[in-house]
Amino acid sequence: MFAGRTLVLATKHQKEQVLGPLFEEVLGVRVIVPEDLDTDLLGTFSGEKDREDDPLTTAKKKCDWALELSGADLALSSEGSFGSHPSLFFLPANEEWLFFSDRKNGWEIHIRHLSTETNYSHLEFDSWEQLENFAKQVQFPSHGLILRKAKKSLEGMSKGIVTWEALKEKAEQLLNAFGKGYAETDMRAHLNPTRMQVIREAGEKLLQKIQSLCPACQTPGFGVTNWESGLPCSWCGSPTRSILAEIRTCGHCSHQERVLFPKGKTEEDPMYCDRCNP
Repeated sequence: MFAGRTLVLATKHQKEQVLGPLFEEVLGVRVIVPEDLDTDLLGTFSGEKDREDDPLTTAKKKCDWALELSGADLALSSEGSFGSHPSLFFLPANEEWLFFSDRKNGWEIHIRHLSTETNYSHLEFDSWEQLENFAKQVQFPSHGLILRKAKKSLEGMSKGIVTWEALKEKAEQLLNAFGKGYAETDMRAHLNPTRMQVIREAGEKLLQKIQSLCPACQTPGFGVTNWESGLPCSWCGSPTRSILAEIRTCGHCSHQERVLFPKGKTEEDPMYCDRCNP
């Protein structure tokens, strides 16, 4: 289905470095990056342009745009977000959406990948020493930084800082002009190796889904769309909140299957039972 075809990757920030070899090896495609594709027009992490749509819609727009520019019929894009983990609120998290579009065969596949492996952080500083300590904590200079006057301000902004000399120079400019500054990690993929690794993990996850064919129509993308809790406790047999079954659905023909014990466990440890361990 894919061998020999051209896959256009919608990126401005060198994501082809990790996604290109991966998709070429597994699918047998040739990965290209279109010229004149400025994905920053759909939103930037640093605030010059707010993202108007949710991450999945934005990723789809990137694919559509890349397909129009390149004339190809196969496209891939990603869209990332950063903030507190949805359940582990004290941890920062990187959420990546990957979108895969095959116009030739008329179907689309997407996945969401959530990781706590991120250096996402920020700091208000009023001295070089504060900024220097922060920079070391967030893996600078292998990971880029952004400086500006204040969190919500574009004044005095410098992006893509990757040397100690440039960091000190820009920091002194802010301190001399305003007596303070705001530092944040540059989350663009080409300046953030940790995020790039998460994107690779998301790519592997997407490829697994692409290679999963629907038993009914043989279309790629047959995957998990929902879960059922209720795995029985090994002591009392009561249903727990742990996963009993997963629901797999085809996005093309809507064929659905219920798969019991997807984690390979038929019983749950009593420590997770609300009756045995209330």
